[in-house]
Amino acid sequence: MNYIYAKKKAIEITSQMTPYEKLSQLLYNSPAIERLGIKEYNWWNEAAHGVARAGIATVFPQAIGMAATFNPDLINSVADAVSTEARAKYNKNVQLDDYGIYKGLTFWTPNINIFRDPRWGRGQETFGECPFLTSQMGNAYINGLQGDGDFLKSAACAKHFAVHSGPEALRHSFDARVGMKDLWETYLPAFENAVGEGVIGVMGAYNRTNGEPCCAHSYLMEEVLKNKWRFEGYFVSDCGAIADINKHHNFTETMKEAAAVSLKKGCHLNCGEAYTHLVEAYEDDLITDEDIDRAVEKLYFVRALLGEFEENRPFKEISYDKLDCKEHKIMNLETAKQALVMLKNQNSFLPIKDGEYKKIAVIGPNANSITVLEGNYNGHASEYVTVADGMRKTFSKTQITVAEGSHIWKEEKNNHGGFLNSISEGLAAASEADLTILCLGLDRNIEGEELPLDDDFAYRGDRRSLSLPKTQIRLAEAICDITENLVVIVLSGNSVDLGKKVNAHAKAIIHGWYPGAVGGLAVAKLIKGEFSPSGRLPLTFYKQDSNLPDFTNYNMDGRTYRYLKEEPLYPFGFGLGFSKINYNKAQITFRDDKKIKIKVSLTNEGEFDTVEKIQVYAKFTDSRTATPNYQLCGIKAMMLNRFETAEAEIEINNYWLKAVLENGERVMPDGEIELFVGGHQPDRLSEELSGSKCLKISVK
Repeated sequence: MNYIYAKKKAIEITSQMTPYEKLSQLLYNSPAIERLGIKEYNWWNEAAHGVARAGIATVFPQAIGMAATFNPDLINSVADAVSTEARAKYNKNVQLDDYGIYKGLTFWTPNINIFRDPRWGRGQETFGECPFLTSQMGNAYINGLQGDGDFLKSAACAKHFAVHSGPEALRHSFDARVGMKDLWETYLPAFENAVGEGVIGVMGAYNRTNGEPCCAHSYLMEEVLKNKWRFEGYFVSDCGAIADINKHHNFTETMKEAAAVSLKKGCHLNCGEAYTHLVEAYEDDLITDEDIDRAVEKLYFVRALLGEFEENRPFKEISYDKLDCKEHKIMNLETAKQALVMLKNQNSFLPIKDGEYKKIAVIGPNANSITVLEGNYNGHASEYVTVADGMRKTFSKTQITVAEGSHIWKEEKNNHGGFLNSISEGLAAASEADLTILCLGLDRNIEGEELPLDDDFAYRGDRRSLSLPKTQIRLAEAICDITENLVVIVLSGNSVDLGKKVNAHAKAIIHGWYPGAVGGLAVAKLIKGEFSPSGRLPLTFYKQDSNLPDFTNYNMDGRTYRYLKEEPLYPFGFGLGFSKINYNKAQITFRDDKKIKIKVSLTNEGEFDTVEKIQVYAKFTDSRTATPNYQLCGIKAMMLNRFETAEAEIEINNYWLKAVLENGERVMPDGEIELFVGGHQPDRLSEELSGSKCLKISVK
């Protein structure tokens, strides 16, 4: 990127403004300065899995689904497609002189918070529970959005800095207390790596961390982000977070003081209205001209990098017909296919041939739902393929019957014209079918960001239970009683325990996340065996009776695969395919003080071409500090044709082979490091479920 040019341009433009013009630019909806020829600019835009809230766009699988691909190269391509559509929209909006909200190129994406607790409703927006996986997927998405030319293709923003993952109901006043070990071992690595990769924006969280508001934080913003990491981009508050400093955190006595302390700590841009009080703060000498200039120059540095002020604007050749185009739909389908995680396939029940069963019933609240394809922070596709649609498209020789069977969570299910119970409709369809595809799960009306819902299943977007809503449990268990051949498809942004009866009865279980606009087609193609599933769980699936720590406790002990003490329902990194992949040999081919390279030989012993998701885990055998159970430190997606033997090279940065001391220092462990290479974790349950073991390499 042409940083030197952009900095000079920013200083030049800023120097021509009056103090009050400068202050006006620190709000997300920055007004025009006509005398300088500066157009208005609205900084707020979203692109978690496609350009959001701005009309037609390719709707890719939600972020947690992209994480399940374990394929950073694919996700980099997805983000590049997203930025292409962003430029297509921007180019047309400039022609139309439309500079409103969701029309700019500054995306407050990706969410790289750690999905530390399965009850958190916004976990679907993240890349899962693992700092390494989150870093890899986050950096891939950031680089795809921003590009690698002289100008930014679009501007990414890593959020929410830092130590933020619920509860949603408390986020405006909550103080997340965390020790230095957990801070640097779990909550900060993804941000540190994003800054190192050149992310241009960072968004501060709503909550406090260890007593200070995250948008006015001495340690996080000044010592870490500015001084230690040398962050050169812009810092923006979450929407309304600066007002929270005064209203809910009671950190200042007045709103002008909240605005002033945020600006001084390094918050350059306010999403909200709190920075309107900076005029008063300036007149009362709470902030200086230097404070204002520093912020405005940062913002214009970003706008200059986007090429806004160029006579020959970069990327202007990208045309409007790129929106949800054929090329992006093909990529969308491939992403959805690689995101699907097959959790169970009893006696190789799947795949099934078209016509093998005369009648198939597709039942459940998510069978024909467009909402469940979209997730949240979504755009709107030009075409959707639900699971029911996908089955009809894929199984042309089979009679397909569709029934809702229950509402997704309401006890009064289809309360219309006195028709209160639709379970009988679902049972009727199942009783007439030779095979039932039961589509269960959640959607954005139950889990999400600060939702109004408050019942025995969910509260303000967070879940109270790890099971399904009661109405779906009743439907699922009743269907188990009347059908022998049952395949369960779970569509949700989180883990779900189906319960003992359904888990035992189902011949196959597939977790599909919020799979994007063509996700239903991917599900149907998997069932038919047009590809081998390759998705892996980016988070631990806990049992519904798990002894989880209190939701408000940010200590990592007992959480996620790295610190879990109980055996889970399904482990992080797990996922089945139709082919058996044998790991033959692994060895270290290169090592210095920065990285290790591993070469691994593997064979596809089955009849399906497979995208194998190679995983490398580290375990410290002797160290100055307690270490996680295992730490994912390397991943690679590799296409293996049927019966093919091939070699792959995986590079591991030494950053991920270090232990974190109680003071937060990251050091090489004293003793031996054990590396495990395979298609899953090296734990007992993963080996039992997959029927394979990992290879072990010792590093002295």
